[in-house]
Amino acid sequence: MKYNFTASIVLYQNNISMLQQVIESVFKTKLTFRLYLVDNSPTDALRVLQTDERIEYIFNNANLGFGKAHNVAIRKSMEVSPYHLVLNPDIFFDAGVLEELFKYMEANPDVGQMMPKIMYPDESIQKLCKLLPTPMDLFLRRFFPWFPGAEARNRVYELADSGYDKIMDIPNFSGCFMFFRTSALKKVGLFDERIFMYIEDTDLTRRMHQQFRTVFYPHVHVYHHHEKGSYKNLKLMMYHLHGAFIYFSKWGWFFDKERSQINKKIITSYLR
Repeated sequence: MKYNFTASIVLYQNNISMLQQVIESVFKTKLTFRLYLVDNSPTDALRVLQTDERIEYIFNNANLGFGKAHNVAIRKSMEVSPYHLVLNPDIFFDAGVLEELFKYMEANPDVGQMMPKIMYPDESIQKLCKLLPTPMDLFLRRFFPWFPGAEARNRVYELADSGYDKIMDIPNFSGCFMFFRTSALKKVGLFDERIFMYIEDTDLTRRMHQQFRTVFYPHVHVYHHHEKGSYKNLKLMMYHLHGAFIYFSKWGWFFDKERSQINKKIITSYLR
């Protein structure tokens, strides 16, 4: 293998200063790496970010969506690295984070995927360890969070009472920071390219969870601005609904035995 890890960031007309922040975070590591900037923008104006030989800029000349664009980089990574990191452009973190995750992966070959503690810039925790969703979970969260019982249901769905202070094996992680073992990706497959964006992270983590450990590792943390675009933009909301349709059509809408079994195990293991 040529690098300790590879990483990819999918771009679409992003704020350059924010992108520089995440790129600088990756460059703080002492590990060897290659960083793929996969650009879905209509022009290649963001090519200016290719300022180092460790950065490879890929201009798609089309908006491929989140998962399909990351897959472009992941396929490259499988030939040169044992690990691949999927990053959102609104992430930043301190030195040592990647070394800690790399060390844990090296010591635990049964782990296929990891996510550290994700925090807002104000130091509050983002509850991004989730159960496998039911249609009702997503519907209430998005449209009726005020409905009687919805808040309590959502606390369970987000594992809010787990404390987010211990290592946990979780079946549903956010796509903002996904640290993969590339040999595991070869077995379970990449992002489902039918999903333009949203819930493709749930689908891939679930497939990974079927065959490998998917570990929440709270001993290091990263920061995520987390703007929840689909709550503010109608077009993004439609992408979210389309992704949910594909996901539930694949795994089951109201009858999903595996979902019930996995969620019961998680609740029993981690909720206080």
